[in-house]
Amino acid sequence: MPSDRIRTLRDPGIRVAPSLLAADFGRVAEQLRQLETGGADLLHLDVMDGHFVPNISFGAPVIESLRSQTDLLFDTHLMITDPLVYAKLFVEAGSDLITFHIEVGCDPRQVIERIRNLGAAVGVSLNPGTPAEAVFDILDQVDMILVMSVWPGFGGQQFIRDVLPKIRAIRQRLAPHQRLEVDGGIGVRTAAAVAEAGADTLVAGSAILSGPDPSRAITDIRREAQRAEQWNRINHSNPSSY
Repeated sequence: MPSDRIRTLRDPGIRVAPSLLAADFGRVAEQLRQLETGGADLLHLDVMDGHFVPNISFGAPVIESLRSQTDLLFDTHLMITDPLVYAKLFVEAGSDLITFHIEVGCDPRQVIERIRNLGAAVGVSLNPGTPAEAVFDILDQVDMILVMSVWPGFGGQQFIRDVLPKIRAIRQRLAPHQRLEVDGGIGVRTAAAVAEAGADTLVAGSAILSGPDPSRAITDIRREAQRAEQWNRINHSNPSSY
């Protein structure tokens, strides 16, 4: 049965998902508390295998150790070659939402079914160079689409604005209960652009955890995204305003 955390994914509104990749692992417990009190909605967990992407991050044991320290929804992004084999480890470690890449070459329907049967919510991610059409056939089967706005593998990269039309194209085809997440180069300066394009879940690493005040950073990112979302909603419901 879905956990209460998973059920919240269907609720509308802007979400801010700090990325653990930018954390200081020497004081991760302290930073988790800062994120919780600062209003983080999800904790984004980037898992890299050194094969699908040219870097290695952390695995299921780290996620399991974090699970006892926070009740934040664990948004686990598998940047790995074989999500079908390893999904079970990450669900058992405490992941609520498992996102895999459409580019890995597995049958996406098989991976989706596997993750769903394990009791987790399912997301599918696209790299910057992958067209929106790559996920159109499976949109109705997932809880979230993750659009990468940098090339995966390393934090701190600059936002790629060319993904904005992709975000718009996907948003037009999603149901209201499905989330649209963007990851890469997100901060106060880019939050409005992705929210205006239709994203409702914003992953931010360096912009939140590398600054002096994570709580303020979360608030500022959410504020800019909500303003853009409201502007977008008003203008699309009132064509005469264009």
